[in-house]
Amino acid sequence: MTDVELSFQAPECDPGDNWCDTVKQLTGNQWLASSADWLVAKPLTIILILIVAMVIRSLARKLIDRLTRASGGNIPTLLRPLRERAPQALGTLLSERRAQRAKTIGSVFKSITSVLVFGIAFMMILAELGVNLAPVLASAGILGVAVGFGAQNVVKDFLSGVFMMLEDQYGVGDVVDVGEASGTVEAVGLRITTMRDVNGTVWYVRNGEILRVGNSSQGFAVAVVDVPIGYGADVGQATDILGRIATYAAENEPVAEDVLEPPEVLGVERVSATEGIMLRMTVKVRPGRQWAVQRTLRARIMEAFEDAGIQGPVVRGYTNNSEA
Repeated sequence: MTDVELSFQAPECDPGDNWCDTVKQLTGNQWLASSADWLVAKPLTIILILIVAMVIRSLARKLIDRLTRASGGNIPTLLRPLRERAPQALGTLLSERRAQRAKTIGSVFKSITSVLVFGIAFMMILAELGVNLAPVLASAGILGVAVGFGAQNVVKDFLSGVFMMLEDQYGVGDVVDVGEASGTVEAVGLRITTMRDVNGTVWYVRNGEILRVGNSSQGFAVAVVDVPIGYGADVGQATDILGRIATYAAENEPVAEDVLEPPEVLGVERVSATEGIMLRMTVKVRPGRQWAVQRTLRARIMEAFEDAGIQGPVVRGYTNNSEA
């Protein structure tokens, strides 16, 4: 045998290499037998890794869907250990809020599951191909630090959105004040909260920029009604009328369905030269209904004061041109 023939001679199978022996018996080709590990074993292993990864991901997603699905109006299993701040009296709105909250948290868990499962599968495939993972992991770590530093605001918004969802700070339909903007929440995302104020302006607020949240729609609200009277008015008579009209209005439509407790007349709140004597009363009402109740009570109380002859405060410096 010549030197050229020796240089192209395929290596013999290693002892105990079943794949090599099997391929050699089936094909009779020594080169295919010696390459069986790369041609057969490794591709099959990689395919098996991918299949197992997809099965695990599918099972995990189905489990997350099951945990975030509400059946028969019940609380989704994923939300049961978490605290809920929304009032039970909201009914349908509360169910929609739970569904949205569970869906958003579930989407986060699905994304995390996909990244973890396919990331581990990718590393296993590289190891199967004989790639040294140490430099790869080091490079990935450096790249992750660089991306995290460049996108730190996005990461901050995302994490703030996750904690906001878990803590149930607010939801769709809540009336909130986040500092620069206030209004009704129309959409809640992991990065952006969408709000619409009383003028109809839509505000897009980054979750990472929200330092405090004032929620007027959790549990209950308090309708505060301030009614001014003049210095010459009978405070006792005005207070009696205030309590009687407020109690009557709270027991009848359209205010009755929003009132949770009887009105409480607090009496004189303040005295000033411009506003006269200010009487105050409060009513505990359903969340988000305090402004409608205030408007209704104020209108009826002012009408009752006018019928009883109770004068309002006199504005100093006002000149009526018709009498001039």
